[in-house]
Amino acid sequence: VQLQASGGGLVQAGGSLRLSCAASGRTLSNFRMAWFRQAPGKEREFVASIMWNDDTIYYKDSVKGRFNISRENAKNTVYLQMNNLKPEDTAVYYCGARLVRDSEYGYWGQGTLVTVSS
Repeated sequence: VQLQASGGGLVQAGGSLRLSCAASGRTLSNFRMAWFRQAPGKEREFVASIMWNDDTIYYKDSVKGRFNISRENAKNTVYLQMNNLKPEDTAVYYCGARLVRDSEYGYWGQGTLVTVSS
């Protein structure tokens, strides 16, 4: 699976951005798709995930109510709508994919930088 992330940028606190992750290379019917982020000096952390075949969704607690993960099957694309952004959301955001049977995400896109100014 090849993943291509896009949509990052600079935004003021309280603003919104939508990230996109376009997938290609194989059918995704048995995959879970996710967004992770890595802030400067910190480890990569989970943000949100969605099953390709149903609406099983998980969020990091600190983004619940502000971020929304969704997919568009016809375009093989996963989105992360980020609202009410905070400076602490500043990070490089990565999309990842894993087979449902796997415990680790084995497919990664390049990161897209999100910078939230105060």
